[in-house]
Amino acid sequence: MEAEILIVDDEPANVDLLEQELADAGYRTVSAPSGEKALEISRQKQPDLILLDVMMDGIDGYETCRRLKAAAATRAIPVIFLTALSDSFQKVRGFGAGAVDYVTKPFDNEELLARIRTHLGLRREIQKVVRGGESVGDALIGNLSEVRAQIAQVAPTDSTVLIQGETGTGKELVARAIHESSARRGGPLVAVNCAALPHELVESELFGHEKGAFTGALQQRRGRFELAEGGTLLLDEVGELTPEAQAKLLRVLQERSLERVGGMKTLPVDVRVIAATNRDLQALAGAGRFRADLYYRLNVFPIVLPPLRERRGDIPRLVQHLAEKAARRLGRELEAVSPAFVERAAAHDWPGNVRELENVIERALIMSGGALLDGTDLFSPPARNTAATPAEGTLESLERAYIVRVLEGAGWQIEGERGAARILGLNPSTLRGRMRKLGIKKTS
Repeated sequence: MEAEILIVDDEPANVDLLEQELADAGYRTVSAPSGEKALEISRQKQPDLILLDVMMDGIDGYETCRRLKAAAATRAIPVIFLTALSDSFQKVRGFGAGAVDYVTKPFDNEELLARIRTHLGLRREIQKVVRGGESVGDALIGNLSEVRAQIAQVAPTDSTVLIQGETGTGKELVARAIHESSARRGGPLVAVNCAALPHELVESELFGHEKGAFTGALQQRRGRFELAEGGTLLLDEVGELTPEAQAKLLRVLQERSLERVGGMKTLPVDVRVIAATNRDLQALAGAGRFRADLYYRLNVFPIVLPPLRERRGDIPRLVQHLAEKAARRLGRELEAVSPAFVERAAAHDWPGNVRELENVIERALIMSGGALLDGTDLFSPPARNTAATPAEGTLESLERAYIVRVLEGAGWQIEGERGAARILGLNPSTLRGRMRKLGIKKTS
């Protein structure tokens, strides 16, 4: 059965437009003209996702979201805010109220639908974990019983978790599964991509700031730690934190308290920290590029997600699963997957892991004329084995060369269907962060 989405907006024209777009995409919809009515409908119908306007008569979107997250019957429903407000402070308020995403009007229809698909998919996979289902999402289909067992072991505790794995292996999904299976599941899960934070604002984003703390600090601001109070904070790409932020993070983890930038008051912190990284933090610590004491503090309970090339036996099953999933999403019939496609997929190294595999399958399905998924021409020629020639460059130089090659193939376009971020299986902000880190600039 297709997902049901609740649209909460007091403007009938906005509701009509959204209902039409969502119906065309295969979703069922129900609408509410106010926050009060949305709470009533949510209790009765349990929609799969809520699109929530902010500025409404009666209780506004923030209060509506807070009440949804305070009730056991509705707290698991993902909420996406839709509003004309674009100020960063308002966005932070939205996340603090419990929203999973925030889209500014006027919005691009394809972008909105993509975000809806992402959060519906995450909710379905998390529910499987909470129910003790067979798999933890697309990334963990196959022979990964040890990872599933680790999630079950650590979720009921309050221990800090370090999730390690290459890009696209499912680190965020595992973090969400841990949160939803923990005693903190009634609290917020706040995720922050450390690589995407401007260096000069890292401490402000994480720990907050007081009014007048620096130029442009026109009002007091709560950081991500405060927003995650009573819940879980996911520090994605934690290896990209500045040395100054690393030192302050260590102090917060040790003392369970923080001071906002420019502040003198010590604030207690009740937050579980889950860190994720695609880098070898132990090696970085040994090289003096990451604080060793912080590494040991984060590495209380490590979970390592293997890359797809190390579990090739799972690829045929993954291909079938992802192809069926993409076909449903695109409204296409799928009778079979070409054996040649499966063979090429099993032989490919997949540097972008499951996320890259999913993108290739979707492109192949779009390009296939009939009900047979083929698209073997989408695979690049097999890469030569670089392991035998380590002198050719460091891991970082190899990563840089690969990203440059993909960017050149995409005409240096980062976002969009044919953009480099989608090909690599990265968020555009993450790719831009890696480009800055590696000194990659568009060639003339």
